[in-house]
Amino acid sequence: MTNKAFLAAERGTVRKDWAGKIRIALTYPNHYHVGMSNLGFHAIYRLLNDYQDVVCERVFLPEETGTIHGGVRSTESQRPLDNFDIIAFSISFENDYPNLLTLLTEAGIPRWSSERSPPQPLVIAGGVTAFLNPEPIAPFVDSFLIGEAEPILEVFLDVYRKHSEKNDLLKALAVNVPGVYVPELYDATYNPDGTLAEFRPEPGAPEKVQRVAAEELSAWDTCSTILTPHTTFSDTYLVEAARGCPHGCRFCAAGFVYRPPRFRAKDALQSSINRGALGSHRVGLMAAAVTDVPYVEELCQEALDKGLELSFSSLRADRLTPELLSILRQSGLKTVSIAPDTGSERLRRVINKGITEQDVLQAVDLLVDVGIPNLKLYFMVGLPTETMSDVEAIVVFCKQIKHRFLKASRTKKRIGQISVSLNSFIPKPFTPFQWVPLEDLKILKTKIKHVKDGLRRVANVRVHADVPRWAYIQALLSRGDRRVAELLSAAHENNGNWPKTLKASVINPDFYVYRERSMDEILPWDFIDHGINKAFLIEEYEKALREETSPPCDVGRCKVCGVCK
Repeated sequence: MTNKAFLAAERGTVRKDWAGKIRIALTYPNHYHVGMSNLGFHAIYRLLNDYQDVVCERVFLPEETGTIHGGVRSTESQRPLDNFDIIAFSISFENDYPNLLTLLTEAGIPRWSSERSPPQPLVIAGGVTAFLNPEPIAPFVDSFLIGEAEPILEVFLDVYRKHSEKNDLLKALAVNVPGVYVPELYDATYNPDGTLAEFRPEPGAPEKVQRVAAEELSAWDTCSTILTPHTTFSDTYLVEAARGCPHGCRFCAAGFVYRPPRFRAKDALQSSINRGALGSHRVGLMAAAVTDVPYVEELCQEALDKGLELSFSSLRADRLTPELLSILRQSGLKTVSIAPDTGSERLRRVINKGITEQDVLQAVDLLVDVGIPNLKLYFMVGLPTETMSDVEAIVVFCKQIKHRFLKASRTKKRIGQISVSLNSFIPKPFTPFQWVPLEDLKILKTKIKHVKDGLRRVANVRVHADVPRWAYIQALLSRGDRRVAELLSAAHENNGNWPKTLKASVINPDFYVYRERSMDEILPWDFIDHGINKAFLIEEYEKALREETSPPCDVGRCKVCGVCK
C-alpha cells in the first residue's frame, strides 16, 4: 500500500465533533514515517485526545512541498493546518528546525511569532530540543513547553481555556504554568564581542524556567497509540521501559536533562506488553539503556512465552548476559547495536563511557555463541582531547572485534556483518562538554577518511559515516542564540541552500560553532533550570581533561549533581 493510500485509510482515527473543542494539530516537522517512529509523539497524541474538550490530529511534513497554498493538512480529517487553534510542534532534532518554517509557510501562516494574531493558531513547541536550547527558533514560536509533557499539559490547558487574547494568554502561561517559556517576555542584550550580556525577563515572568519532570513514570502509559508498517519499527508496539540514563557519559545530553533516571514499574510494563500483544506480534522496549532495567530478563522471558518477538532500542556491552541474548535470538533478533563510542581506553575515560575493550570483546563472543550474526558499532570522531592515535585506535579496535567475531564464528560455520557507524561529535547544552567547540570540518573529514581507509579492505566490515558539513549546521542550531533565527529564515528563503545562506550572512556562524566558551559566559540556554549545578558540569569537564571517571547515578542517595535534593 502506498503511503498516500495508507494515510487515507487512517483518517477518522480521532472521531470527535469539532464544535466547541480545542483543536490541536500535533505536528512533527518531518515526514510521516519519521514522526510515527517517535514514541513521545504517540504518547502526547493519546494524552491530548483523552481530554473531552480537545480534538488532536496529526500533521507531518508533506512528501512534496510547494504544491498548493495551504497544502498542509491533518492525517485524520484532512483539515488545513491553519484551521486549528493550536499548532503543537514536537521537535526531537535540531536539523528539523528548517521544516518548522516549511510547514508554517506551506500552511500560509506567518513564520514570525510577532506577525501572528488571532484567529491564526497559537504555535507552541516541545520535545528534547526545547529542553536543551530553544533560542534558535524562539522568534518563530509563541511558547515552549520545557520538560516532560505529562505533568504540564493539564495545567497548560486549564490556563488556555481561560484566556482568549493572545498576549494575556502568553503572560498567564508564563506565570502560572511550570515549564512554559514565552520568548517575547525575555529581552536578550549582547556585549560588543557578541556574547550575551543579559537575558532579562519582563516583570512577572520567571527569571529561570524550571524544567518539569514526571516523578512516577508508571502514572502514565507511554506506548504506541497507532500501529503502522510505514515506520522505522514497522508494526512494532513500542513501550517505554525507562527514562533517563544513570551512566553520565559526558557527551550525552539525555543523560543529564532527563535526570534522575527512572524505571517504569514491573507490573506497569507487564500490562503494557500484554496490551501490545493484542494488536501486534512484536514489542519494542525503549530506554537509553534497556539492559539497566532491573527485571528486563524476566519480562522478556514472559513475552517470549506469549509468542512475542522482542527488540531493544539500545544495549550496553557490559550488561549483556547469555540468558538475555538467548531470549532476543529466539525472538528473531539478528543484529545487536553496541556503542563503544571511541577506540581507545584513554578516550573512554575522558567521556566517562564506563565500558572497556574487554567488555565489548566479551559481548562479541556472547553474540556469536547464542547465534546472533550481525553487529552494529557506533563511534565518534572529534571528541575533546582526541588525537590521531585515538582515531587509529578505532581502526585497530574494529579489526580486533572482527578477528574475535571470525574466531567465534568458525564453529557456527558462518560469519555475519559488522557495520560501523561513524559520527562527528557535536557539543550539546547541559553537558560537561557544552563549552567546547566543534572540531574543524577539515580535521573531521581527515579523521573519517582515516577510519574508512583503514577498514576498507576488511571483509564483512562496512563503514557508514555522517557528513561533517551537516554536523556544522547541527552545532550551529544546537548552540546558537536567538539571532540564529535570522540564519534559519534566510536558509528557508534560499530553499535550504545553507552554503549560499552562510556565505551571504552578516552573522558569523563560526562564532557559535568553533568558539570555545569561557566558564563564566552567559550561555543562551542558561535560563533553563534542570536542577543540575553548573559547578558539577565544570567539575566533570575538568575530570575529563584529567582522564578521570565518575560513578553512575545513585538515585536518591547521591547529591553531587544537584537534581536529587
